Amino acid sequence: MNEELTVTTERVDDTPLLMAQQERMGIPDLLNEIFDIHGNWQGLSFGWVVVGWLSHILSEADHRMNHVRPWAERRERTLGACTGEQVRALDFSDDRLAIVLRTLSEDAPWAAFEAALNQNLLRVYALGSKQVRIDTTTCSGYWEVTSDGVFQFGYSKDKRPDLPQVKVVLSALDPLGVPVATDVVAGNRADDPLYTPAIQRVREGLGKRGLLYVGDSKMGAIETRAFVQAGGDRYLCPLSRVQVPEEDLVAYLEPVWAEEQALEEIYRERLDGERVLIAKGYERQVERTAEVGERAVTWMERQLVVRSLKQARAAETRLRKRLKEAEADLRALNERGRGKRRYETVAELRQAAEGVIETHRVEGLLEMDIHVTTHKRKVRGYRDRPTRIVTEQDLQLEVAVDERAVQERLRRKGWRVYATNAPADCLPLAQAVLAYRNQYRVERGCGRLKGRPLSVTPMYVERNDHATGLIRLLSIALRVLTLLEFLVRRRLTEEEAELAGLYAGNPTRSTARPTAERLLEAFEHITLTVIRDPPRTLHHITPLSSLQQRILDLLDFSPDIYTSLCAESSKPI
Repeated sequence: MNEELTVTTERVDDTPLLMAQQERMGIPDLLNEIFDIHGNWQGLSFGWVVVGWLSHILSEADHRMNHVRPWAERRERTLGACTGEQVRALDFSDDRLAIVLRTLSEDAPWAAFEAALNQNLLRVYALGSKQVRIDTTTCSGYWEVTSDGVFQFGYSKDKRPDLPQVKVVLSALDPLGVPVATDVVAGNRADDPLYTPAIQRVREGLGKRGLLYVGDSKMGAIETRAFVQAGGDRYLCPLSRVQVPEEDLVAYLEPVWAEEQALEEIYRERLDGERVLIAKGYERQVERTAEVGERAVTWMERQLVVRSLKQARAAETRLRKRLKEAEADLRALNERGRGKRRYETVAELRQAAEGVIETHRVEGLLEMDIHVTTHKRKVRGYRDRPTRIVTEQDLQLEVAVDERAVQERLRRKGWRVYATNAPADCLPLAQAVLAYRNQYRVERGCGRLKGRPLSVTPMYVERNDHATGLIRLLSIALRVLTLLEFLVRRRLTEEEAELAGLYAGNPTRSTARPTAERLLEAFEHITLTVIRDPPRTLHHITPLSSLQQRILDLLDFSPDIYTSLCAESSKPI
C-alpha cells in the first residue's frame, strides 16, 4: 500500500535563540534543582516547561495560560530539539502551567533560585557592577479584594485609584538593568518600608557588600539610610521636602545667592562627544545618628545641593505661562457685555481677582490696583417713578507682573538635595549626579514589565499565589531581555561597530544600541518544513539572513541552534 506524501511546517522564529539563551543562563537546571515538584509530575521537566512558557511570552507577547498549549502543539519538533527531551503539547496545559505559578509563588525556594541565578550570571557573563537600582511599580486590575490578599486599594501609579492593585519592588544591577531581586507585596503597602527588605534580599542574592544602592526619595527614609550604612554599603537618593523643608533649602542656598559658596559645574557627554552643561552644585556634610535594631549608628553624610538647569528652565517656562494666563483672566474681569458679570463693589472685584490668582498658583507675583471712577447719571421718570439722579461706580482692575518677586521665586527652582554616605573620592559630586540621572534604567525595567512583550497588565489570573508566581515568572523573562540587549551592546562597543537592518523601511539605518525587542523581531518568519515521503523524511529550515547570523555571532551563539533542527537530513534542502 502506498503512503501519501505529507508536508508539515512549524514557525520557528526566535524560539531556538530564546531557549538557548535561557539554557546558557542556567535557568532550566536551577529550576529543576531548587524547586521540589510533586512526584506525580510526568513528561517534560519542570525547568523546561518554564523555559518553554517564557519563550512563548517573549515571542508572542502574551502570558495567558490557555494560549501556550496551542502554541506548543504547532512547535513540538522545534521544542523537542531545543530541550533534548520529548515534548508533547500536553506538557503546556493550563493545569500544568497553574502548578508552575503556584510553585514559583513559594518564597523560600524562589529566594534560593534568585540567589543561585544571580551567582550564575555574575560568573558566566563577568558582570562586575557594584551599583544596584531599586524602584517600585503597581499593577492594577479587576480583582476581588480580600483582607489578607495582595490585591488591595492604594496609591495608584497607573492613575486608577478605583481599581485594586499589587505592588512590585524591582532591584536591578547597573548598568545592565538585569533584575537581581523581585518582591511582590500588597497594593496598599507604603513604599518607604519596602526598601530595607529589598536591600537585604540583594545582599543575600549577590553575596556582596560595599554596593551602591540608588533609589528615589522614598528610599531616603533615615531608617533605610541607617540600615545601608550599618551593613557596610553605600546609598544615593534625593531627599524629599519632608526631610529638607523649604526653609532648610533656602538656608542652604543663601551662601550661593550671596556669592559666598562656589558651585561646581556638571557636564554630560553626548554620544557625539559634545559636553553639555546640565547642572551646578556644591556639597556639605552633616552627622547622622539613627538606630538599627537595638544599635545606634552614627556616620557622616554628604548632602549634595544641586540645581538641574533643565528643570529650572522648565519651571520658568511653566511659571511664565501661568502668569500670562492669569493676566488674561484678570483683565477679562473688566470686560462688559452680555453674560459678563458686573462687579458693583471693590470687595467683590478683589475677591474674584484673588480667586483667579489662586487658580493659576501665582500668589505674590502680580501687582493689582483697582481704580474707582464715580459718576452721576439722570434716570427718566416713568409712570409713578419720578426722574432722579443715580450715583454709579466704574471699577477698573489693572494688573502687572512683579518681576522682582518672579525672579525671587525662580532662583529657588531646579534645586534638589541628594544624600549619600559614599566618600567623595569614590563618588564625586559630578559622578553622583550622573549616577542618579541613570535611574531610568530600572524604571525602564518596570515599564517593560508592564508593557510589551511581558505585559503583566492586564493580568489574566485571580488567585493571590498565581499573581505572585506570574510576576516572578515575568521577572525571569525580564532578565532574559535585558541580558540579550546588554550582551549585544557590549560586543558592539568593544568592536566600535553598529548593527544595520533592524528598522523596517530603512535597512541602512544602523545603531550601536539596539533593543532586545528589535533583535528578536529580526528572527521572524523562520520556518521549519518536514517532508515525509516514505521511506524518506526531509527537513528544511529557512536559511538565516546575514543580519540573523550577525546577531547570533554578537551573542556568541552558533547558527547550529537553528540548522540542527534539520539534523536528520544530510543537509538542509
